[in-house]
Amino acid sequence: MTTTVAMTPTGTSRAPSLVRRALMDSGYALSAFVLALPAFVLAVVLLSVGAALTVVVYGVLVLSLAAVVARGFARLERHRLRTLLGRDAPTPSYARPREGDGLLRRTITPLRDPQSWLDLTWSVVGLATGTVAFAVTVTWWAAVLNGATYWFWQQWLPDGPDSRGLAELLGLGSGAVAESLLNAVLGVVALLTLPAAVRAAAGLHASLAWGLLSSRAELQQEVRRVETGRSAARRAEAESLRRLERDIHDGPQQRMVRLGMDLGRARRQLESDPTRAAVTIEEALAQVGETVEELRSLSRGIAPPLLVDRGLRVALEDLAARSAVPVDADLDVPDGLPPHVETATYFVVSEALTNVAKHSGAASARLRVRDTGDALLVRVEDDGVGGAHEAKGHGLAGLAQRLLAVDGTLGLESPAGGPTVVSAMVPTGAR
Repeated sequence: MTTTVAMTPTGTSRAPSLVRRALMDSGYALSAFVLALPAFVLAVVLLSVGAALTVVVYGVLVLSLAAVVARGFARLERHRLRTLLGRDAPTPSYARPREGDGLLRRTITPLRDPQSWLDLTWSVVGLATGTVAFAVTVTWWAAVLNGATYWFWQQWLPDGPDSRGLAELLGLGSGAVAESLLNAVLGVVALLTLPAAVRAAAGLHASLAWGLLSSRAELQQEVRRVETGRSAARRAEAESLRRLERDIHDGPQQRMVRLGMDLGRARRQLESDPTRAAVTIEEALAQVGETVEELRSLSRGIAPPLLVDRGLRVALEDLAARSAVPVDADLDVPDGLPPHVETATYFVVSEALTNVAKHSGAASARLRVRDTGDALLVRVEDDGVGGAHEAKGHGLAGLAQRLLAVDGTLGLESPAGGPTVVSAMVPTGAR
């Protein structure tokens, strides 16, 4: 039974897919010329009229109209790329009138947009690739249809004493049978090569369309991604500094104030009550030890010495060992990771394990780190009560910002009753 199910799609699914792909490519290539011709005519006419009238304001308005018309054809072409070829064709962000712009500046806004000029360029040069795609597709389909039907309509061809068919010219014989066989063979060859031919024709036109109409959208997306990451890095840094200042104020600073008071009291007690002074000094020494431990903890939050000195694997093993909740750690951590990747991964695990200890009520946790070659996948799962949320102030919002700064992502699954799963993807980039 299993064999039958496995074999059925192998024998039947490829042909329909190939036929459908050839038909979609043919439809795209044939319609390319049909749409490119009016786009070319309108763009050239409007650009010519607009250029001729640039000495007056009407020329600018005509040029702006040309940009709007070209934008319409560009949107239609992107839609064709998505529906007929199944290609990703994002729409770039077009310039919009600024608040306070007058009527004239609003009207000529399309001319201030680089993408409008790319749309106009497409309207002009797209006719060339559209014509080639149309001609190739018509030629191949004509060859296929000719080979399949030549035997039927050849009887109506003129047959004079000087008429010589293709088969006779090639030395393959003469007569209707030879001509029919030759055209049938050529039709079969055309049919077998049709998918590749129309694919190449459609690809030629589509490549130019994508380069002029959608490539800038990817650049815009990359710029927005970088800007978002930079903003996230700034917010994460600002939040880290505020939390550091708060921790120093609430911890070591208060202890240092108390230490100063204790030492002042001990100095006064040395003359009158040396025994009490010794007790006060012992308390002050305990305060010093606690202050040093808090400072060490804060330093681990800034730049963990173990991470810097011995690498990510050892630092994560140390986090698992120091966790208040028993942690089963399975670490696949490569060497030579960029410092920002190691730092982001370390703080993800550190914050996740801290949340497990403070909020989850879990008896155990599992830590998994996997290297996929281009990213580290981190997963921290506990058997606690669940209900964690980024908005609850458990540090997860800060983790999301920190990961966004390195192009990473944070995932959280924490239904009521548990378990809670914190996952992260940290791109490693070029090592």
